[in-house]
Amino acid sequence: MDKFKRTALLTALAENLRKKGSWCGETHLQKATYFLQALQKVPVGFDFILYKHGPFSFELRDELTSMRADGLFDLHQQWPYGPTLIPTQKSKRFRQQYSRTLEKYKRQLNFVSDQLGKQNVSELEKLATALYIRIEASSKSENQRAKYLHSLKPHVSLDDSLEAVKTVEGIVKLAKSATA
Repeated sequence: MDKFKRTALLTALAENLRKKGSWCGETHLQKATYFLQALQKVPVGFDFILYKHGPFSFELRDELTSMRADGLFDLHQQWPYGPTLIPTQKSKRFRQQYSRTLEKYKRQLNFVSDQLGKQNVSELEKLATALYIRIEASSKSENQRAKYLHSLKPHVSLDDSLEAVKTVEGIVKLAKSATA
């Protein structure tokens, strides 16, 4: 996918997440983009690694910074929380040029926003990590994946790890039924 289509998708994703109640900081966009790419198979083309707080793309971080510099996102600080990324009027005009691309991936954008929009940062970390583990260790049972998640993220209890694994299984099933 070329840079301009990807930019249109990222600003649309941020807009959709905000409509669903998301704080829409960088972490929210990182995890939602991971779900969009890994689960919904939207070819945004970022490389994700398992990092401090779950799947993370340094390329995406740089892209978001570039988009802010281009005036497509405003950054608003709200104490005591971190910054939120707000799509600008310029991004809305930009998206109009890529309406076909946005229409093509509308279902996927809406699905990810519906599933993740109300999640806080710690929930997003658990869910995105559970999806990452599911993809990397698909042959393992839910209990084995939960233990693995807990071993990678000791601050996440084993019970919370299992809950995250089961929640991701539900999201995966919903995603499959939505495409059937």
